[in-house]
Amino acid sequence: MQERLQQLKQAALSRLSEVTDMQQLQELRVKYLGKKGELTEILRGMGSLSAEERPVVGQLVNEVRSALESAIADKQASLEQAALEARLASEALDVTLPGRPLPAGTMHPLARIIEQTEDIFIGLGFEVAEGPEVETDLFNFEMLNLPKNHPARDMQDSFYITEEILLRTQTSPVQARTMLDKGGKTPIKIICPGKVYRRDDDDATHSHQFMQIEGLVVDKGVRMSDLKGTLLTFARQMFGENQQIRLRPSFFPFTEPSVEVDIQCIFCGGKGCRTCKQTGWIEILGAGMVHPRVLEMGGYDPKEVSGFAFGMGVERIAMLKYGIEDIRHFYTNDVRFLRQFNRV
Repeated sequence: MQERLQQLKQAALSRLSEVTDMQQLQELRVKYLGKKGELTEILRGMGSLSAEERPVVGQLVNEVRSALESAIADKQASLEQAALEARLASEALDVTLPGRPLPAGTMHPLARIIEQTEDIFIGLGFEVAEGPEVETDLFNFEMLNLPKNHPARDMQDSFYITEEILLRTQTSPVQARTMLDKGGKTPIKIICPGKVYRRDDDDATHSHQFMQIEGLVVDKGVRMSDLKGTLLTFARQMFGENQQIRLRPSFFPFTEPSVEVDIQCIFCGGKGCRTCKQTGWIEILGAGMVHPRVLEMGGYDPKEVSGFAFGMGVERIAMLKYGIEDIRHFYTNDVRFLRQFNRV
């Protein structure tokens, strides 16, 4: 029995040296160490041995098994290493070839305007506030002094989901929510950027979805002159240090008095051209002093505090700043259009 074990060991090691791939190695493992392998057959024949021979043969069987398992493991590691080296050699990269440049993206022009506007107003002490785009009629209209059946609602043709829920037509609901959250405490000094929606026919200057940035200041002693100074600072940082503004009387339900704000035409310097219709001025936003009724509904006493509000279209600012003639360019994702802003 002992002699047979030694012969088995030598035969297995001899065949192992001839193995050249993993399949042959697996076949050899099964032949000698499997459940029906040659070493297992020897173990099954130990019952015929004498009591004195069994421990000696058992120890020798374990030694042979251990030697074969170790040799097979070494052979497997050797084959795996050889396979890895062959794969690396076949998949070698030529590092001397020039790289393939990947085109770099750029910030969208509307995102640039929003970021620049936020930087300007944060520098003036404002905070950035946000709110839901799906809004209730209460916050979108009623708390802004636009009760049911108010004729001014016709100024904004809305996307209603139910009678009381709609896509917001302005970011002013964020102002109403902020006043309620403050619980009548001042000061409030916020800007509210975001998407708004109105039922409108898309053309070169109109879109059913566009971006707005609105602002609200509420505190004791806030005056129209504070509004003008704030907007003049914004205009000069956005369009140039020598920029001028003018305020024209207008009407908005949530402000009283209300004004339209114009900047000096950036194309002709105020001399008059086709863009400004020979007036020398271009409208950029609406503003005014917060209506006392809006303050009351927001939890404030209009006898104690006052405020101003303003709202601007981001697309309009971008079109003026970058000389873009068609609002649809912002939403078509034409790479040729967007690449122009790599240099801005």
